[in-house]
Amino acid sequence: MKQYDKLIFVDREDTSVAPMAEAIMMHRFLLEDILIESRGLIVLFPEPVNMRVEETLHTLDLTLENHASRQLSEEDFDERTLILTMTEQQKEKILSQYPGAVNVYSFREYVGADEEVMDPYGGSSDDYRNCFEQLWFMTNRLADILKQEG
Repeated sequence: MKQYDKLIFVDREDTSVAPMAEAIMMHRFLLEDILIESRGLIVLFPEPVNMRVEETLHTLDLTLENHASRQLSEEDFDERTLILTMTEQQKEKILSQYPGAVNVYSFREYVGADEEVMDPYGGSSDDYRNCFEQLWFMTNRLADILKQEG
């Protein structure tokens, strides 16, 4: 029996790294039994994905053109939802601000990676491609872990 029904990637604003991880998981691994989404810790109003993220995804025939950022909320937490943050600091913020938070891990922690996910915000196209490659590697590990747990 699978452990999770839903996977939510979380970053600061839900406009770059978390949506990119969502796109990779949805299009590369097609985990049919798991709903994959992203959220932000600070979302004042719905925004599209960062243009450099869309540009990076487009080179690999992926897109998030219909993405609108969403705020993480108390309703996102339950025993069947896995929450993966891009940094340890984001994980700690969630655990301190949401009393009902369960199954919250940093992405690095959950997949046993050496480094946290880099945030390319404000960087060059190469920085976004490097972030994409890091996420690609980590999502490969994540998919293997989720398949083993299921």
